Amino acid sequence: MDNQPLSEEQMQQFWQDGYLLLEDVVTAKQLADLRVDFELWRQESRQHGEPYGETFDHRPRFDLEPGHCAESPALRRVASPVEISDAYLDVMRTNRAVDAVTQLIGPNLVFNNAKINSKQPQSATKVQFHQDFLFQPHTNDDLIAVLLCLDDMTLENGPLEVAPGSHRGPLYDHWHHGVFTGAVSADVVDAHKPQMVTLEVPAGSACLLHNRTLHGSGPNTSAEARTLFICEYRSGDAQPLQVSHLPSLIEGEILRGEASIRVRCTSYEMLYPEVPSGASFFDQQANDPAPAL
Repeated sequence: MDNQPLSEEQMQQFWQDGYLLLEDVVTAKQLADLRVDFELWRQESRQHGEPYGETFDHRPRFDLEPGHCAESPALRRVASPVEISDAYLDVMRTNRAVDAVTQLIGPNLVFNNAKINSKQPQSATKVQFHQDFLFQPHTNDDLIAVLLCLDDMTLENGPLEVAPGSHRGPLYDHWHHGVFTGAVSADVVDAHKPQMVTLEVPAGSACLLHNRTLHGSGPNTSAEARTLFICEYRSGDAQPLQVSHLPSLIEGEILRGEASIRVRCTSYEMLYPEVPSGASFFDQQANDPAPAL
């Protein structure tokens, strides 16, 4: 694979918009292997009526959408799949998007966290608008998430919606009336609505998303699933200031470059987030006052 996949124009576009689409970031075999493992987990979920499994911080690994049942399984989240699947671990370490992220925030690149978010056909699950940085502050904001599509992401199956350029704006409160909702307020969503972009991305391709970019997604109204493997990476000099909301046994693994004792600090203010006590942030967002578009 090309270890310099981005052109100068693409890098400029990312820093202007706060996101970038990158095609064919994995091989056909890698994509097939990811799909096989996720389907095994989806079938396994038929045997469970509530979130199950366990991560090393003793929270459930597998999260189920309300209404999940054996006849209609609705597995919506797998936390840290890289710990239980060689296929996911391989892709987290080795794909074109990792090299692209290294171009943007390298040369030293560190693994931060990983998860699968899935919307099964006719799924009511939506992701309220938020900024990832508000879930775990770091000494600087050189963090990028790679959202890899296991299925085609279409206008009907709950696609990602982003606010271009919002990463260059404020950090918005995700606390409302004393509750950490994991989302911005309705007036923030309304202010960005005219600029919102809805993304259509083919399977095997990815969206590179800056950690401060405002984004969300609506429910899946189609007959097709929409599953994302999401890996977050950070620059080697961006050090976490709070415990991870999605901890992993391999958090901090150096993927590109070398270990560094340098810490780079930028100026910002925010309220510390509340670490979720349940299977995922979906429970926190259930209290959100700002509906997804």
